Amino acid sequence: MSPSSVLVTGGAGYVGSLLVPQLLRDGYRVTVYDTLWFGSDFLPAKDQNLRVVKGDVRDVELFANAVEDHDSVIHLACISNDSSFELDERLSTSVNLHAFKPLVMASKRAGVKRFIYASSSSVYGVSDSPDVTEDHPLVPLTLYNRYKGECEPLLLEEVDDDFVGVIVRPATLCGFAPRQRLDLSVNILTNHGFHNGVVKVFGGTQMRPNLHVLDMVEAYRCLLTADEDLVQGEIFNCGFENMSIADIATVVARTVPEFRPDFDEIRIETTPSDDLRSYHVNSDKITRVLNFAPRFSVEDAVRDLCTAFGEQLLTDTFTDSRWFNVQRMQNSSVNYRKKI
Repeated sequence: MSPSSVLVTGGAGYVGSLLVPQLLRDGYRVTVYDTLWFGSDFLPAKDQNLRVVKGDVRDVELFANAVEDHDSVIHLACISNDSSFELDERLSTSVNLHAFKPLVMASKRAGVKRFIYASSSSVYGVSDSPDVTEDHPLVPLTLYNRYKGECEPLLLEEVDDDFVGVIVRPATLCGFAPRQRLDLSVNILTNHGFHNGVVKVFGGTQMRPNLHVLDMVEAYRCLLTADEDLVQGEIFNCGFENMSIADIATVVARTVPEFRPDFDEIRIETTPSDDLRSYHVNSDKITRVLNFAPRFSVEDAVRDLCTAFGEQLLTDTFTDSRWFNVQRMQNSSVNYRKKI
């Protein structure tokens, strides 16, 4: 077995579209295991060290075959975000929760040595604590967040001397990627600001921990290579800029005019909201234990997106379902349900 072989579930997603090419540059042999709802033309298909398997995480037999001869798994695949999850709770539960333990067991049987699970910083729910660290109680507000948290012990109960399990709880990601998402806080506001000259804020006081998608890629690289005794059975928050939605809007309004001089200013329109999802996290642990620190900021993410918009790398940014998980799921879920 190669000492540097990684299988990435959801490897054709937002994070995967940056992570997979980086792993290939690092010298890994990489298998992407993905439904390919959003295609795969942005992956380096000509790289001889890349294999793409079109597969459903609920298809244990197909996954078991795909994971053979790999020593690491990065599990990114899921029905992502609350609105997508709620379109079909039965489907989402089967993908996000019921499929998880069979994936872990298939990986372990195949001789995988390290399994990295992408949970979510939203598992904490709303908290008044000034420091939401990894030992904070989990009080998730939605089923999506609840199941993210419920999968964590399913992995940790399987760790042993030959099987390392580590969990990361990412913040809300932002910035440009080849497989773009425009349904995340910073990206939503930047899209509106750049194209309409108006940033629409609903509520505004809700807090979000933010992380540039490129920093998320670096975090996974760090988790892959860290000494076993530093990560075995550990949980790491990964979100470094805790900002209110109103403050994010201010950054967008300040930055976009550099790219749209035809706008005298970017207006911020605020309306009330009953959306209570507000959370913040402390990520000191991943810095202290793994010496990981972000290199990019929310403002960098806004700049990257504005550049991509200006260069027409992203078009039809309000109507193309490629940029929005819930719209693409509405178009795909009927066929998806039939497969398993």
